[in-house]
Amino acid sequence: METDARTVEQSETDTEEATETTAETTEITKTTVEVRCTGHVRTAIGESKLSFTFEGTTLREFLDAFFAEYGVKDLLLAETDADASTSGWADPPEELPGTWKSNPEGEQTRTYARVAVNGQFNEHLAGLDTELRDGDRVGLMYPFIFCC
Repeated sequence: METDARTVEQSETDTEEATETTAETTEITKTTVEVRCTGHVRTAIGESKLSFTFEGTTLREFLDAFFAEYGVKDLLLAETDADASTSGWADPPEELPGTWKSNPEGEQTRTYARVAVNGQFNEHLAGLDTELRDGDRVGLMYPFIFCC
C-alpha cells in the first residue's frame, strides 16, 4: 500500500511540474495594429490614428480589447439585425447583383457603421474571425450623417 501511495504522490508531483513548465513556455501572442477612426468613433476616442496592442490575433480579440479600453462598442456593433439595417428610399430588386452576405446576428455593424481591415469590410473577409497581423490597419467608421 505504501508503494501505491508513493506512486500516486510522485505522479501528482510530475503532473504539477509539467503544468508549471507548460505555463512557463506558453507565450501569449500579442498583435499591434494601426487603428483609424472616423466620425463619431473619432470624437469618442479623441484621435483619428493610434497604434493598439492586444492579446490575440483575430478581429474579435482586437475589438474585445479595444472596446474594453475605449467603450465605443455601442457606436459600432449591432445586437440585432434590426440595429444593423435600415429601410432604404427604394425597394431592393428581386435579384441582387453580386454576392451579398452579412455577418451573423450579434456580429454585425450598426446601420452606417463599418469595420474594415486593410481597406476591406470585415464581412467580405472572415467577419470577426479575420486574422490580424502586426501592422495591419483596422478602420472603425461611424460617419456623421446630417439630414434636412
